Parts: sequence; C-alpha cells; structure tokens
Amino acid sequence: MTALLSIGRLRLRHGARELFDLADFHLDAARAYVLTGVNGAGKSGLLRALAGLERAEAEQLVFAGRALALAPYPRAMREAVVYVHQEPVMFSTSVAANIGYGLRARGVAPGRAAPLVAAAMAWAGVEHLRDFDPATLSGGERQRVALARAKVLAPRLLLLDEPTANLDGTAREQVIALIPQLLAGGASVVMACHDRDLIGLPGVSRLKLRDGRIEYR
Repeated sequence: MTALLSIGRLRLRHGARELFDLADFHLDAARAYVLTGVNGAGKSGLLRALAGLERAEAEQLVFAGRALALAPYPRAMREAVVYVHQEPVMFSTSVAANIGYGLRARGVAPGRAAPLVAAAMAWAGVEHLRDFDPATLSGGERQRVALARAKVLAPRLLLLDEPTANLDGTAREQVIALIPQLLAGGASVVMACHDRDLIGLPGVSRLKLRDGRIEYR
C-alpha cells in the first residue's frame, strides 16, 4: 500500500498529562481504519491533532509524499484533511447552505459549487431536506448532512469521531452504509468508535490506543 501519512513520532500532552507518544504512526492511502481504545485513551485527541485542532508535537511528518511540519498546520493538509465531530456544528441556514459552506470558504464560484452540493446531497440521501433548517433534523439526518459537507470537499483523509454514537436503527444503518462509498472515492477514513458493525466492516484495519501507544491490528 502507498502511505498517505507517516509520522516518525507524534506526541500530545494536556498540561502535565501525556495523552500519547506514538512512534512510526502511519496511514495508507484509500484505506479505512477504526480507532479504538477505552474512554480517555486519546482517540478524539489523535483525530483533532491530525486535523490541526490540537497542538501536538510531530517529527518526520510526510503527507502525500511531501515532508511537512505539523505546526503551524500546513495548507496542504488543511485542504486535504476533514474532521467531522461527533455532534457536528450546523449553521442556522439551510441544509444546502451547510453542505456548501466549505466550498464557499475556499472561494469556489457558486455556479461550480451548486452541482457539487447537489451531488453530495444525493449521495447522502438528504435532497428532500435541501431547504430545511438543520435544527429541525434528527440526529441521523444531521450526521448524513455532516458527511455530505465533508465529502463535497473531496478530502484525502477523513476523520470521523464516533459517527454512529447516539444513533440507532435505520439512522445508524444509513450512516454505516455511506462509509464504503467514501473509500470507493479514494479517501482514507479513520473512525474513532466502539461500534461493532463499523469495526467489522470488510477491509477495515484496526488501530488501538492503549497506555499512550498505538497497536496496529
């Protein structure tokens, strides 16, 4: 497999507490991973560090074949890495406007953005919610909108923090069904989760955070 990201050493501390100190951390291109570990192991911290939302120490970082520094967070990763929070923040506009937010922030012209947003809504099955205020949506609908908002940016690396937490039944199944489709598009996906169905998806590799170290399974 071709490496998308490799870091010789990745360390995250909160004050005097060290969450993890990882040696030879690496992610392959176009591969799905589940990130597991007990509560407090640092799963969310790892995702946030990779997304530039937590200040971590990194040595020998290479992303998509380029040697980079993690701080300040490099533009090449800012444009290629997307993080989806367990409870995604939605703006009080419309579903379509929320999905197109990242494209507008990147300066994509409205005429070019509109078909991309429409395709993302169709992919996530939320076309019928186009003009709704996200505050009126169910948890599963909001999660699918968040995934569409991420997918429309065509990330190389997608980081999902507990994507099925607090979902059950059909809503959970709908979100799980979208994951293989993200991989088919060539993205690498890392999902912090405890969901056995996500962990058991075909072809998914497992990363386990334990005692500040990472285990590849």
